[in-house]
Amino acid sequence: MTQLEDAYEKKKTESQAKEVQLPCEAGVGFKKRKGISTPIERAFGVEIRDQLDQEIARMFYTGGLPFNLARNPHYVRAFQFAANNKIDGYVPPGYNKLRTTLLQKEKDNVHKLFEPLRSTWKEKGVTIVSDGWSDPIRKPLINFMATSGNGSLFLKAVNCFGEVKDRFFIAELMKEVINEIGHENVVQIITENAANCKAAGEIIESQFPHIYWKPCVVHTLNLALKNICSPRNVETNELTYEQCRWIKEVHEEAFAIKNFITNHNMRLSIFTKFTPLRLLSVADTRFASIIVMLKRLKLIKRGLQAMVISEEWSSYRLDDTEKANSVKEYILNDDWWDKVTYILSFTGPIYEMIRACDTDKPLARWAKNNTPLHCLAHSLHPRYYSDAWLMEDSTRCAPHRDGEISQERMKCFRRLFPNGDEYGRVLDEYAMFSMKSGPFEDLTSISKMATMEPKNWTPKDDVKMWDVGGDAFDSMEDVGFLEFADLSLDEPDFENDLIIDN
Repeated sequence: MTQLEDAYEKKKTESQAKEVQLPCEAGVGFKKRKGISTPIERAFGVEIRDQLDQEIARMFYTGGLPFNLARNPHYVRAFQFAANNKIDGYVPPGYNKLRTTLLQKEKDNVHKLFEPLRSTWKEKGVTIVSDGWSDPIRKPLINFMATSGNGSLFLKAVNCFGEVKDRFFIAELMKEVINEIGHENVVQIITENAANCKAAGEIIESQFPHIYWKPCVVHTLNLALKNICSPRNVETNELTYEQCRWIKEVHEEAFAIKNFITNHNMRLSIFTKFTPLRLLSVADTRFASIIVMLKRLKLIKRGLQAMVISEEWSSYRLDDTEKANSVKEYILNDDWWDKVTYILSFTGPIYEMIRACDTDKPLARWAKNNTPLHCLAHSLHPRYYSDAWLMEDSTRCAPHRDGEISQERMKCFRRLFPNGDEYGRVLDEYAMFSMKSGPFEDLTSISKMATMEPKNWTPKDDVKMWDVGGDAFDSMEDVGFLEFADLSLDEPDFENDLIIDN
């Protein structure tokens, strides 16, 4: 071996020896063996972190806290702040401080965060939206929200337990909210169209002539759908009941199928082997819940039929033979499926309209809502002045050339601008807008008239879905707890939300 090779082997041997040597007392010049920690690390590192983890875990377990709290960014941020800042003698806030001073501070902070939104109300106007809900302990609530072009803001929920929710009571609540916002900033109030809400709206219109009351379009359509699919045999509804009670029977039979499968774990387990989609048990607090369920049943028709003729189904149905035979008969009956198809076919336009309207997008559906305010909205939509839209149908005409729309628009202008000078300026501005003159005559604006939504001329907001009480919302009475308030009517959103009825 050469001298150079000998030196290399010696260096290699020394290096390997250092890798396996335990640290000396001074802990200098040696690498520790992998997985072994020093006494200092054991005392002040791993053990303390482990102990802190256990204390936090016990807080969750003994306090009944949901594990989702661990995903809250403020939960993580609080411990990171404590770790990065040495705060000697710090004691976490107690029960009284959390529910008094800290709560008030956070309320003030939230108000500051929403101040930029509130500052736009005077310029863009506000729509007040109200609906009736029930909280988790079944107390009846009436909620109020303010929505404008820049977004929506929850205002308050009023506990109405023990109150008679007549027109005067509801009108007083509306007045309080109007005064809080500033009556000059409010354009309209939207509620469902029960008699007490409509009467309350008339009181508001008499006291604030520039404010309109409007019924919720989605709720109105939903009531029509309910009257068709679930008619009640009352004196004022005998004709509808006679013509549509077969639809109610199909509806009840569909629920029987769903309940028989989902109310038993073994039957539900068999069902999942024949279809990847779930059976929807849609809460009554959803709009068009009947149609949503029937659409899902039709979608999984083949899987249901394969299930009820399988050996596994036949061998397990013995626990309730009568219901099992009834369910099997419906599922294999072509006439029954034809009825389902027919129901979905003729209710389709209403259902699609509900889906289109169940949003906070601006919707100027003049033919469906021929009121002064809706006619004004239609008149201020650039698309209806574009050549592209007008040439789609020879019967169309621009809003300023339509006599009926113009008459209702003028009513709205007079109510919104009672001052003579303001009214004159508004008429001049509308004339320039409708004739594409003045500031509206540039080629870019004219070329975008047919394609751009009105809100897109300013910064666009995210679209959120509205649900004013769902199928159970016939008045401001107790409508039931809204389990799925954050879902839209798009069926895929329901696939992961299966309810097993008790």
